Amino acid sequence: MTERPALEIITIGNELLLGETIDGNSAWLGRRLAQAGIRVARRATVGDDAATIRQAVGEALERTGVVLCTGGLGPTRDDVTKPVVAALFGRELVLDEQLLERLRQRFRERGLEMPASNRTQAEVPAGARVFANPRGTAPGLALEDEEGRLAILLPGVPHEMHALVELSVLPLLRERWPRRGRPILHRVLRTTGMPESALAERIEEVVAGLEPLSVAFLPAVTGVDLRLTSWGELEEADAVRAFDRAEAALLEHIGTHVYGRGDEELTDAVAALLTSRRLTLALAESCTGGLIGKRLTDRPGASVFLLADVVAYADEAKVRLLGVAPATLAAHGAVSRDVVREMARGAQRVGQAECAIAVTGIAGPSGGTPAKPIGTVWIAAAVGERLEDRHVRFGGDRAEIRERAAQAALALLWTLLRESGT
Repeated sequence: MTERPALEIITIGNELLLGETIDGNSAWLGRRLAQAGIRVARRATVGDDAATIRQAVGEALERTGVVLCTGGLGPTRDDVTKPVVAALFGRELVLDEQLLERLRQRFRERGLEMPASNRTQAEVPAGARVFANPRGTAPGLALEDEEGRLAILLPGVPHEMHALVELSVLPLLRERWPRRGRPILHRVLRTTGMPESALAERIEEVVAGLEPLSVAFLPAVTGVDLRLTSWGELEEADAVRAFDRAEAALLEHIGTHVYGRGDEELTDAVAALLTSRRLTLALAESCTGGLIGKRLTDRPGASVFLLADVVAYADEAKVRLLGVAPATLAAHGAVSRDVVREMARGAQRVGQAECAIAVTGIAGPSGGTPAKPIGTVWIAAAVGERLEDRHVRFGGDRAEIRERAAQAALALLWTLLRESGT
């Protein structure tokens, strides 16, 4: 056993390797084990192949002494996890009569006769600890050898695996590690409007002084998250104080780009400011095609502040619906500073709103020119009489450009709202 509680996770199934099923089990287990003060040292995914499973489990046991596997415990021919791990431990499979009766009873309660293939689920490695599955037919299993190496086998069905972890696996691990580590804690700061490399340079000196906390940069289309992690060296109260100090130091350098914590979205930050100040909003969208409105209305309560979303894709629609002057379009083109400013004012007027967002651009894959290449976007935001615009050039495919444009437009409004005060 390691001095600090640690194990490895192996998720098993061809469907995971083929991408037909997303491996949410590893993510859930990582979070749940961290809460229990148990570190996941490594995780791997393998297919339904006996030799590969044997190698992966054997190597994991050599490294950490504890491995938790999910998948491959069903009644079909491709479910080979149990016999493979049993053989690795030198154990025979034996029929558990009590388990078999519970399986039969489960089918009887549903008015069904148990298929013969399910009988294999009542066969368990000799000497294994059997965990009753309250939500399915495949029991959980735990095998330990003379050297103290432990393999835990769980079904891959998420709701079955979750129940077995809570009812059986965590109690077992608490027995093994009665003095397990403190919980691994996180705090996430969400930023937008600054690339990962620029963000790293801006806070390089701050990050160097945050030990024992670690800082990870998590880039996405909509921005970069900063994840602060306490790996169990600190008591929870001390970790919270360390997070607070770290956050304060980071905000001094990048506060204008931090819009939230945890899983807060930029739309939450914008909605909170609009709602608290009783301001209303209207949108004028071209290349984003209603994406900003969708993001705002995906969260409940948008009707309090959002009055209108005009999707004016064609030039004629910009003229007819938003009042953009034909002469402006003729002189500057639809993707221009002058047009996006007129779109924003038109949205305010049409929606009779105090605030507005407007966006126009070239999302591709065609339509770009040397003067206005694909990814060229103009955005504008208005709060009362104040109107600001930005010219940006985004990379990526059509979907990424549209997502980035929507985020940038929301970020501009968020900035204006913060600067405008109460």
